[in-house]
Amino acid sequence: MKKYLGKVLLIVLSIALVGLSLAACKGEGKKDEAAAVVSAPAAKGLYGSPDESYYMCVFVSGVEYWFPVYAGFKEAGKLLGVQTYYEGTTEYEAQAQVEVFDSILAKNPTGIYLSPINADPFVEPIKRAMEQGVVIATLASDSPQSGRPIYITSDNVNAGTFAARQMAKDMGGKGKVMTLTNPGQTNHDVRTNTFVAVIKKEFPGIQVVAQEVSKQDPEASYKAVMTVAQKHPDLGGVFMPEANSGMGAARAAVELNSGLRVLCCDVNATILDMIKAGQIWGAINPNQSNQGYLGMITLFLAAHPELTTFMSPDEDQGKSAIQIPFLDNSLNIVQADTADYFYTDKYAVKLGYKDIADMLSPYIPAK
Repeated sequence: MKKYLGKVLLIVLSIALVGLSLAACKGEGKKDEAAAVVSAPAAKGLYGSPDESYYMCVFVSGVEYWFPVYAGFKEAGKLLGVQTYYEGTTEYEAQAQVEVFDSILAKNPTGIYLSPINADPFVEPIKRAMEQGVVIATLASDSPQSGRPIYITSDNVNAGTFAARQMAKDMGGKGKVMTLTNPGQTNHDVRTNTFVAVIKKEFPGIQVVAQEVSKQDPEASYKAVMTVAQKHPDLGGVFMPEANSGMGAARAAVELNSGLRVLCCDVNATILDMIKAGQIWGAINPNQSNQGYLGMITLFLAAHPELTTFMSPDEDQGKSAIQIPFLDNSLNIVQADTADYFYTDKYAVKLGYKDIADMLSPYIPAK
């Protein structure tokens, strides 16, 4: 029954994607055989071949945010009958991630679901992958100049806007706030810049007194908040676009004991514990499992243009089968009364895995 419902869901999503007027064609055009173009085996309905392989490639792969994303990716892969793998860097460094991406590409995968640490370093690698016939989709962060056909993320403008309005409302439209930033990572920049812009435009009674660089370092975040609070003892709120900085900011808030509101994006077990303990005011969390599930489905559809024929000239022009420049995976608002739903270890067990490590393992269907 679960497998049947899963197939029904996939069919409904496919129809929805068509209804959204996604440009598509039956193939990516004929390519030079000498280029070793990857071609996915013919799909039987919405079910692939066990020889197809799809990789999720991220930066700092030990960050807990990615785990439920891959879980959704893997669950969809099971329904489609294809292989899934989770890979990434251990460090926050662009060249290191490019090297991981190239190592995946050397395995001739069917598709890669990529979260590029920065946009520019991945323009050439993504173009090269697509020339090889590998389907590429990006998630969370993007490389728009690469020509990638699919980008799935939360609406980062919406996240920053919601954060600003919620904090300002709780402050009564008056007071002082600060931000902690992670310059250079596009999705983080958009969230933070939007937060500041909305505060300045909509809430003239609130001052943005500092925008400090934390680079996702809890210790740097702690020191930054303590320093700003010394200059502004009436500091009412601090916003950061990710989770790690939230841990340091929460530590500062507890020591200051001044009612400082800490609002972060993304969650992990520590953040959730702090939310339940009242140390963190709240978190805005992308729907991670949706992000992974939608990524696998759209990659599969793009890899199998033979599944449908769209009313478009793209087939004759050799364009990508599906163009999805932006697909919103939605947001969740995490507070003390809902925090228990977002623990990764509990989610792994809910899906039937022994633990998180089991959830992150490759899925290889029987042939």
